[in-house]
Amino acid sequence: MDFKHYFQHYPENIQQQVSQLINSNQLATYFKNKYPTPHQLRSQKQLFEYTNEFKQRYLKNAPKLSNVAYKKQKDLVKNALGTHTFKSQQHGGKLKAKHEIAIADQLKYAPEPLLRLLVVHELAHFKEKDHNKAFYQLCCHMEPDYHQLELDLRLFLVLQHQAMSFYE
Repeated sequence: MDFKHYFQHYPENIQQQVSQLINSNQLATYFKNKYPTPHQLRSQKQLFEYTNEFKQRYLKNAPKLSNVAYKKQKDLVKNALGTHTFKSQQHGGKLKAKHEIAIADQLKYAPEPLLRLLVVHELAHFKEKDHNKAFYQLCCHMEPDYHQLELDLRLFLVLQHQAMSFYE
C-alpha cells in the first residue's frame, strides 16, 4: 500500500525521509525507540479525566465537557481519528449544550504523546471550529510539539496499516 497520501502536505525532504524509513523496514524500530510504551488510559473514565485536565488547564472559560469516549472507526483514512461534537437540546424551558469528544478506538494502544495530540486537537475545536491559523496556534500553545506529534501520528497509522503491533 502507498502511504504517500498521509504525508502529501509535508515538504519533499520530510516525505523522502518517511519513504526511506518505510522502504527500509526501519519504521517500527524508529517508532519503538522513540515511544517505547503505550499509554495506560484504557477506560472511558480515565480518558475523560485526562481530557478534562487539559481543558481545565488551557480552556477554563470554554463550555463544560460532557463526554469523552473511545469509538470504533471503520477506516482511519476516511474517518477522523477524533471528533468534537456540539449538541443543543431543549430541556424544559432551557437550552442545554453538550460538548463531546470521540477518540478512535485504535488509539487505545498508542503512545501517550499521540493521544495527547488528539485530545489537544479536539479541545482546540471548542474555541476554533475551523483548521485555521488561530486553531493551530492554540494547538501549539497547549502542546508545543504539536506538529512533530502530528507527523508521528501519521507514522503510527502507517504501522497500524502494516499490522505492526509492537506493544505486546
